[in-house]
Amino acid sequence: MNKPVAPKYTYTPLNHLKGGTIVNLYGAVKFFKPPYISKGTDYCSVVTIVDQSNVKLTCTLFNGNLDALPKIYKIGDIVRFHRIKIREYNEQMQGITGIGFASLTFDGTVGAPIVPRTSSKSYSFTEEEQKTIEELRMWAASNLSVCGPTAKLSGVQPMLFFDLTCQLVGKAEVDGSSFLLKVWDGTKCPYPSWKVLVEESDLEGDKVLIHQLRNLIVDILVYDNHVKLAKSLKVGSFLRIYSLHTKQASAENQPDVSYVEFHLHGGTCYGRGIRVLPENNPDVKELKAFMDSVNLTESQNVESMSSMELDGIFGSLSYQSYSERCQQLSVTVLTDHQHLDDTALNTILNSAVPQQYRIRAKLRTFKPQKLYQSVKLYCSKCNSLQEVPDGDDFDLILRDCAATAPNPEVHNSLWYDSAVWDTENQGQRKIAVHFVKHDELLQEPEDTLIMVQGGTLKEIRKLSRRFKCIIPVRSTKEDLELLDLSAPFLLQGKIWHYGCKQCSNQKTIQSLSSLAEEEPSWEPTEIARVLGIEPLQYVFVMKFTLDDGTGALDAYLFDYEKFFQIPASEVLTSSLLQEKMEMIMKILRPPGTKLDDLPWLECFIRSYNVKDGMEQQVCYQIFDTMVAEDVI
Repeated sequence: MNKPVAPKYTYTPLNHLKGGTIVNLYGAVKFFKPPYISKGTDYCSVVTIVDQSNVKLTCTLFNGNLDALPKIYKIGDIVRFHRIKIREYNEQMQGITGIGFASLTFDGTVGAPIVPRTSSKSYSFTEEEQKTIEELRMWAASNLSVCGPTAKLSGVQPMLFFDLTCQLVGKAEVDGSSFLLKVWDGTKCPYPSWKVLVEESDLEGDKVLIHQLRNLIVDILVYDNHVKLAKSLKVGSFLRIYSLHTKQASAENQPDVSYVEFHLHGGTCYGRGIRVLPENNPDVKELKAFMDSVNLTESQNVESMSSMELDGIFGSLSYQSYSERCQQLSVTVLTDHQHLDDTALNTILNSAVPQQYRIRAKLRTFKPQKLYQSVKLYCSKCNSLQEVPDGDDFDLILRDCAATAPNPEVHNSLWYDSAVWDTENQGQRKIAVHFVKHDELLQEPEDTLIMVQGGTLKEIRKLSRRFKCIIPVRSTKEDLELLDLSAPFLLQGKIWHYGCKQCSNQKTIQSLSSLAEEEPSWEPTEIARVLGIEPLQYVFVMKFTLDDGTGALDAYLFDYEKFFQIPASEVLTSSLLQEKMEMIMKILRPPGTKLDDLPWLECFIRSYNVKDGMEQQVCYQIFDTMVAEDVI
């Protein structure tokens, strides 16, 4: 019997990616967020990979099965993605999961055994791919900073964010939004550490072992979105906790006595999260070997402040007093340049332009107060801003077009099928719907682009709930054509896509046929490109007055979706997102609160000159900043 031949796959370098394609990739992990529960029911993981082309690709991966997501444990791991969908967004390539997506993960250490991590029982792996992994490992070792902020408990310092590899020996629920993990790594924290008080009956774990390890165990409180995963952890399992925070605090009744608290804050910023490591993981094997060598009798004899005196000092404190003392972290976080130091606003106001600064300030006021007014349409080509048109204007344009009956001469072509309906009790108005085909076949409605002529706004909204994309059109004697760009050129669900009148050079509707020939994903950017339209982007435009006590300045927020973690394109049609945005602003600037009591915002701002008539005016813009995920 002939041995089955493994299929041969083609792998695309990251500098050759194109939007709207489905490809196979190899890459080294530059950044990742451990899987977390998304806003739906799926798990989500975010991975940024690079290869020898030095191009990076950020992939957002969803799956209802946690084990189906890549088993990434550290920066530098090598991943293989099969059938990942590539899309272009804000002029950058992104990877997203699609039908048939599969992954393998490999240890990125040079010389380590090449053993794939996967839950799949059927996959192929060739000698040629083994060579690819070895080459990628060698390249990453020289070009990628794979040394993350790891530390052992013996090396922790107050005010540190680090990754900890440890074993779970006990756990307990504290309240609905926090959970206690008792862990050790065989080393001893050099500082007295807090002991979180819980009822003994609530503590899961071997009580004898916990007592035996009492001088080596630390208590970690995990919050918010991490609680569900923490509850599911098995005592005895080995964990890697990412972006764990140590904070120095003082006992209320003895302020001169300090100790260290361990927190895993809510959200997923900076890769914050928890990952269970398998027993065969090299780091776990090393950790187990070290733990086996620890002299527990010796550690029990060295009674320290943390196990004796401090138990008396803050043994009576409630969890609430712990959480109230938890560091007042900024309600915004930085997405880059964390190595820079803060600059006082009075220094910035007296500095040369242009410059970039990291600041820590409070939000004194903001405009507009009616938050929906902050959403604008922006053309990246001519840098123009305009108001988002009202739906009534679009309805008038549609009704004007509906006055002209569809031309049957342009119905049905090689790349679309047409259907016409008569409206009841509305005179002779007809609605024509043209269904775009792929390979001469119609697709499922949720994958189909349709072109609609003669429909009202109400009818088009109804169709948009059924079909993937809608292009409003009218017919001439010879062909279908787009409406005036005062109307959206594309509707996708509740999002209306507009084009710039000044920068667009419209092509005929026949240009769409080139997309229909491929397996179309109907990405708005691709549709705009083939139709010669310069798309307008939805943006938030706001003015923040920031004050740090040394001075105050006005800084402009110009953002698509990064700052609020809310897409500007969806706010105007979602009351829930509008409420969420209002809630966020009330946290950033609580109404009726004195300046001293306002929360801190950590931001990057840039200064630049704007010509105002004959004079130069200095302006400031916020960038590389987002609202903290535990605020959202």
